[in-house]
Amino acid sequence: MEYKSIAFVAAKQTQAQDAIKRLKHLYSYVEPEDADVIVALGGDGFILETLHRYISANKPIYGMNRGTIGFLMNEYDEDKLIERLAKAETTELKPLKMQAWDTKGIFHEALAINEVSLLRETHQAAKLKILVDDIERLGNMICDGAMVSTPAGSTAYNLSAHGPIIPIGADVLALTPISVFRPRRWRGALLPKSAKVEFQISTPKLRPVSATADSTEIRDVERVVVFEDTQNALTLLYDPEHNLEERILKEQFQP
Repeated sequence: MEYKSIAFVAAKQTQAQDAIKRLKHLYSYVEPEDADVIVALGGDGFILETLHRYISANKPIYGMNRGTIGFLMNEYDEDKLIERLAKAETTELKPLKMQAWDTKGIFHEALAINEVSLLRETHQAAKLKILVDDIERLGNMICDGAMVSTPAGSTAYNLSAHGPIIPIGADVLALTPISVFRPRRWRGALLPKSAKVEFQISTPKLRPVSATADSTEIRDVERVVVFEDTQNALTLLYDPEHNLEERILKEQFQP
């Protein structure tokens, strides 16, 4: 696909700022609101930030790695950018919606591209009740926390918590405990992407828990509901030899 107008955005790190200066010198560009495609320069954290920032603009985003890990990014190369964009393959992501009620009764809402995670706030373990589609599945989980991860986020925090790596086209979500103490042998579950997951926090004032949708944190939650947001779709662009599905597949065979 041919993109007639390009915008460049970059993280604050020096190598990303140096890159955007060079690319703006090499290629004509417009502001993000006027662009057909946005080229993001940075790491995985920055492309998530960019996706959140322009989620309502419905513009494809092509990332080039000027950060640390760059799992969600293409390789950085200043040459033939127009041709690379024309040949790029699209990957559509659906975010999660987090609805949370805190101990003061205040309602909060946020979107997550990677995961929604719950974590204890103090030295005391969290006590969680988990419902899936309004059916109680775990009545009392004692743990540091739990998360619901998308396929795109399955190689991030979810993987660090020993959750499964999920192929992009699998149409499932990962429900993964974090340092679970009881039930001792429970390692999580794979759920259909249509599932609604509800966390109820036991004694939330005695054992406070926070809920985080990517980088949006809500403190002292009492109840959290997580489900796929079908109203929003995010489009990432990848070079054919570095598409996201292939990266996730390769990650499962790392030593």
